[in-house]
Amino acid sequence: MNYDPVFDKWHEECGVFGVYDRTIDVARYVYWGLFALQHRGQESAGIAVTDGHDVELKKGMGLLTEAIKELPSLPSHMGTGHVRYSTTGSNNPRNIQPLVIHYQGGQIAVAHNGNLTNALAIRKRLEADGSIFQTTMDSEVIVNLIARSKAETQEERIADAARQIEGAFSLVITTNDSLVGVRDPQGFRPLCLGKTANGYVLSSESCALDAIKAEFIRHIDPGEMVIIDDSGVRSVIYAEPEKIDKKLCVFEYIYFARGDSHIDGQSVYQSRLNMGRELYNETKYDADIVMSIPDSGTTAALGYARASGIPFAEGLVKNRYSGRTFIKPNQEERELAVRMKLNALPHIVGGKRIVLIDDSIVRGTTSGIIVKMLKEAGAKEVYMCVSSPTIEYSCHYGIDTSVRKELIAATHTVDEIKDYIHADKLHYLSRDGLCRAVSDIAPNDLCFACFNGDYSVEVPAEQEEGVKYVLE
Repeated sequence: MNYDPVFDKWHEECGVFGVYDRTIDVARYVYWGLFALQHRGQESAGIAVTDGHDVELKKGMGLLTEAIKELPSLPSHMGTGHVRYSTTGSNNPRNIQPLVIHYQGGQIAVAHNGNLTNALAIRKRLEADGSIFQTTMDSEVIVNLIARSKAETQEERIADAARQIEGAFSLVITTNDSLVGVRDPQGFRPLCLGKTANGYVLSSESCALDAIKAEFIRHIDPGEMVIIDDSGVRSVIYAEPEKIDKKLCVFEYIYFARGDSHIDGQSVYQSRLNMGRELYNETKYDADIVMSIPDSGTTAALGYARASGIPFAEGLVKNRYSGRTFIKPNQEERELAVRMKLNALPHIVGGKRIVLIDDSIVRGTTSGIIVKMLKEAGAKEVYMCVSSPTIEYSCHYGIDTSVRKELIAATHTVDEIKDYIHADKLHYLSRDGLCRAVSDIAPNDLCFACFNGDYSVEVPAEQEEGVKYVLE
């Protein structure tokens, strides 16, 4: 699953990137773009390029540098790429994107960020009609719908498929003639448009545009499809107007997106600074130092320090060469793994009252280990502040999270969590404070489902109970 049991973190499933330009080495630019999006997926990567006739695909497991040992060599003017976290049971090479298919309408390469809530129902219907599936991904439902569409053009086939699927999907697709970007009617996952000297770029985040020196143009709107070809960029609102209801995942600002990105007009870095400021306004703790659990809480900790005047200190050092693990360890192994990744500095934390900032607490398995580590290093008191509200519900829109009963805030009060992690104080950022922090986005345009259970797209009963799409 996209959950790190050692660091008690959720993770985004993937990042997508695409380039259309006849004057550059497209494969190389896609590679650079994916490198900038590596934080969105670290378990597999793929690049597909095309000259409009042939497609060359390179893909592999691991980080981008491990997965792509050799770039596609096909002379090409458009390409798409994907970095991915695997879900439980699906860390299989056949599930690596982009998905490339050849059918009577031509050829397409599809990269998908998100999670479809009606994928299982569509897949069962398609299989009953004779469709054959080669992967266990919901993304393959999309390519099957495109291939089976009766629409005349590839562009219309893509729009037809997009109208049938539900949930979260930001798509980057190459066809024989064009590079296509599609964002779901709720805009759960980000997608933006940029310009190279002689072409255009689609990307999950704006930071990847900066990496290839592309000019940011704008964000793709919910329910919009953009088509890029030699004539430029065209825009189509494919979704029915009554179905467009923007609900961007607020966790993009809290944790998922890279700090130097802008998502739908809001600076991610500034929003995290603001979260720290709002945490101080809600707590006014009297302490000696402010510090973070690196790296996810660092920017909010800086915001808290600036608002409070309390010095910011690095009291935990992170081993940056310690890889992530998806093995579910027992408590002793988990504590050892945390200590391999983090080490407290006694001369910084000794005798201090510490405001400790992190972005979230999912199961609570790691926070207690870190609090214990700080106290063993001599900390006098630890006041933990979390730059998000309590996570009480599973996400079904692109983060393959724990079932609800495994979320500590779903079964425990804040005071009980405080005692469980052995903190002297514990405060979660309020929803109002979070909205003030993400000040450039209207609250009604954000998804808070993991906090309040208000799912804007219906979730099937089996998915609500924690039964995931993966069929292996």
